[in-house]
Amino acid sequence: MSHLSPPVGTLDHTQGPEDAPVTLVEYGDFECPYCGAMYGVIKAVQQVMGEQLRFVFRNFPLTDMHAHALHAAEFAEAAAAAGMFWEAHDILYANQIALTDDDLSRYGAGLGLDARELASAFSGKYDETIQKDFDSGLRSGVNGTPTFFINGHRYEGARDAETLITILRASIKTT
Repeated sequence: MSHLSPPVGTLDHTQGPEDAPVTLVEYGDFECPYCGAMYGVIKAVQQVMGEQLRFVFRNFPLTDMHAHALHAAEFAEAAAAAGMFWEAHDILYANQIALTDDDLSRYGAGLGLDARELASAFSGKYDETIQKDFDSGLRSGVNGTPTFFINGHRYEGARDAETLITILRASIKTT
């Protein structure tokens, strides 16, 4: 069983209380169709789990397979700098088939992101941040997306909302 390395910290993108009894970490790629399929599942799980769940997203762009994955991650990090990571996250998954630079610029304008800041992001401003996430995934045994960790332990089970909720609730009881 793989363990999350490093553990969730202050630089991670999180939703939910810091002291939630269960933490679900996703290593994801905004262009990955499997991550896109899990997006709705995670939203459903979050709705049911409420304050009992902290959800964390770490970038793991598979650039050899997905031509727009890196710029999508850079867009998300530029949005994060403006306090809008989760809005960007949701826009990217809702529009997974439209991730060209022009598309990302349009989404950025819709969020009110500065066009110069976005251009800077596409020029590598956040590559070190994204690489740190990617490297942590490699250290944690991630070799594809999406990969999940529950309370620091890799989760390999079924990926439907009902099963995840059952596993997450069981994790609360055993911690």
